[in-house]
Order: sequence, then C-alpha cells, then structure tokens
Amino acid sequence: MEERTKNMIYKKVIYALCTLSGTIIGVGLFSLPYITTQVGIWTMLIYFLLLGSLTVIVHLLFGEVALKTPDFLRMPGFVRIHLGKWAEKISLVSIIFGLFGANLAYLIIGGKFLNILLGVENELVGVFIYFALGAILIYFGIKAISKVEFWGLILFFVILIIIFLKGLPSFEMENLIFSCAKKDLFLPYGPILFALWGAALIPEVEEMLGKDKRLLRKIIFIALLIPIITYLVFIFLVTGISGAGTSEESIAGLAKFLDSKIIILALLFGLLTTFTSFISIGLTLKKVFNYDLKIKKNLSWLITCFVPIILFLLGFQNFIKVISFVGGITIGIDGILIILMYRIIKKGKKIALLAAPLVSIFILGIVYQIIYFIK
Repeated sequence: MEERTKNMIYKKVIYALCTLSGTIIGVGLFSLPYITTQVGIWTMLIYFLLLGSLTVIVHLLFGEVALKTPDFLRMPGFVRIHLGKWAEKISLVSIIFGLFGANLAYLIIGGKFLNILLGVENELVGVFIYFALGAILIYFGIKAISKVEFWGLILFFVILIIIFLKGLPSFEMENLIFSCAKKDLFLPYGPILFALWGAALIPEVEEMLGKDKRLLRKIIFIALLIPIITYLVFIFLVTGISGAGTSEESIAGLAKFLDSKIIILALLFGLLTTFTSFISIGLTLKKVFNYDLKIKKNLSWLITCFVPIILFLLGFQNFIKVISFVGGITIGIDGILIILMYRIIKKGKKIALLAAPLVSIFILGIVYQIIYFIK
C-alpha cells in the first residue's frame, strides 16, 4: 500500500512537472537563435542570467501566493482576494490579452509548420487542422493535457538529441562569435521573458498535486530550469550551424545545411512544442472565464478557442510582434501584480526591499515595449 502511494505521488509529480515545463517550452524558442544573431551570444547569455533569475524568483513568489489562496481560482481571482477589485480588472485585461496573444502566436507558427509538413500552399489548411485538434484537447481538460505534456516533452527531447547528432558535423564555433550589428540591445527582453514565463499554469499545477502541495516549490524551480537549459542548447545548436543565415523562426535557415529528413524532424519538433503549449494555455484561459468570470464551461471553451482563430483571419499573423507584445507588456503587468500580492502575504522591510527592484524591471520593460511599438 505504501509503495503504491509513493508511485502515485511520483506519477503526480512527473505529470505536474511536465505540464508546467512543457507549457513554458513553446513558440518563443524559435525566435531566440535569430535574436542571438542580432545582439550577439554574450548579450544573450547575460539576458538569460538576469531574466532567468527574475522569472525563477517571481514564479516561486507566485507559488507562495498560490499556497495561501483557495483552489479553483486563476490569476484574476488571486488578485481580487489579495489586492482588491481595481487590481482584479487590470489582471483580467492583462491575462486575457496575454493568453490570447500567446495562443495566437502558437497558432501562427504551428499552422505554418503543419503546412510545410503536409506540403500544402494554402496556409489556412494547416491553421484549421491545428486549431481543431487543439480545441478538442482543450475541451477534455487537465487529465488529457497532462498526459499529452508528459509524452510530448519526452518526444521533444528525443527529437532535439537527434537534430543535435545529425547537425553536429555542420556545427562551427565561429558561427557563435560572428560580428553582428547590435542595432537594438533591448530586443531580447520581450521574447526571452515570453519564452520563460509560465506563471499562469502554477495554480493548475498546484491543483494537480492535490494533498502533496508541499512539492510545489521544487517543481516550479525544476520546471523553469529545464527550459532555460533547453533554450541555451537550442541557441548554440541552431546558431552554430546556420550562423548569420539563421532565419526568424530558426528552422528555414537550417535547410541550407541539413538534409530534408532532418528538416522534417525539425518541423515535427516545432509542431510538438507549440501544440502542447497551445493546449495548456487554452485550458488555463478557459478556466479564467469559468472560475473567475463565472461563464459557463461550454461558452468559456468557445471563447477560448475561437478568438485566436478569428484574430488570425483578421490579419494578425506576425508571431514575433505578438510574442514581443505579450512578453514586454502583459507579462510585465502580471509580474508586478504577483510581487504586490506576495508583499501582502509576507509583510516586512526585507520583502519591500526585494519587491522594489523587481517591480522597477517590469515597469522599465513595459515602457520600452510601448516605445518600441510606437516606432
């Protein structure tokens, strides 16, 4: 009986870890090698050190908030309890725009990968197939998605290892240190923050743990460490192979150096990473509408799934601009709210000293992103 209980806990932890880590590893991954060619490898490493530390801290803070908050709520509900109704309205707008933006980005690039794999010219074919499959899994809920994330994450790393081994003969260290224009040293901020952010899934993970919520902190830390390492490996691999010829979505640039079979594998790799995140983010957004806005389940599902596809059809199809907006602005707002909530539950001068610099970073990021969009 005791052995069975341990196995159940291990299984629960693995699914929770894969859900959070698998959701974080998403479409943002594919913008990173190209951005590296624009600002240089050392600049990217500094950004990962700083923003990686920032995201780990803020996610752990949110984990503490989640443990002090009743279940079956999402970010807006948390904010209402700890900061009041005025802050809840800000949170609702931020998280809804952010999650819609994230799933729009997944739909754009995931549909593109699927089109190439199917060999069809009409871009709507891949987008609609991607959308339909994702909508079905979002409908069935956390049990379905936790298993998809688990096997998806395993397959993800298998494919990454194969690409690494096949691409190794074309890898040149000189490609990592080539000179670049460095036109905009702040360019990595939004995309990296987007690529590392998974706070919206922490309440989901907490619920998955059931009575074993004490494991939440460790899961958060490990779940963030996995994407950071994966991203750095991906950046070194892609940039080391394609160098200055790295394309905006990474994979097209590899076609000049790798054979068609490897490119197909890379496309499958891209499709897998975007699809699992599309499902998890969609599930979270559905629960925001259901739990926090008290909208009926079926209507919550319809809104969650159909808004991204409608935005795509209206012409919002530049995924880099979308992830920059989400990373720089909506995630910045979420980060500030998380820090303010943590200050409420953990009062003291030390907490105030910690909160001030963290909030300042997010505010500066929001200002920069607004200026960037105005330009």
